[in-house]
Amino acid sequence: MKYEYTPHGVCSRKIYIEVEDGIVGNIEFVGGCNGNLKGIASLVKGMPVAEVIEKLEGIKCGVKNTSCPAQLALALKESL
Repeated sequence: MKYEYTPHGVCSRKIYIEVEDGIVGNIEFVGGCNGNLKGIASLVKGMPVAEVIEKLEGIKCGVKNTSCPAQLALALKESL
């Protein structure tokens, strides 16, 4: 399944996610810190969705109450 998410309160503008049988596939962030977000996408590829959510939710970026990783966790929750 392919899913498109619009993050809130962060620099990235879109997150495109592929999930198949509860496993994270390709992830693409539009905007944000390119290298860091490519790294996160690479690290979570092949992981169970629930595990990625557990690891990333609640992460903050500086003084913001959220972050691109936390927004990815929210996107994955919505995709379920």
